[in-house]
Amino acid sequence: MYEELASAPSRVIGAKQTVRALERGIVGAVYIARDAEERVVRDLKTLASAKGVPVTQVESMDELGKVCGIDVGAAAAAILHE
Repeated sequence: MYEELASAPSRVIGAKQTVRALERGIVGAVYIARDAEERVVRDLKTLASAKGVPVTQVESMDELGKVCGIDVGAAAAAILHE
């Protein structure tokens, strides 16, 4: 399920960075950790829905961080258009 994110040539990590990329219209897919605080990802979910970008739920912030190649958890990440 995460192979596409793990192998993406261009991506952003973190809720704020993902929101910025969505606002710029350059996101192909969004991944959000189930255990992320709702206040952190609420606007992100709303914006992704409004832009028609698919959102995939990931089990945990730790797992999402590992898939993205970082040593800390991540609330969200996104694959960017080429």
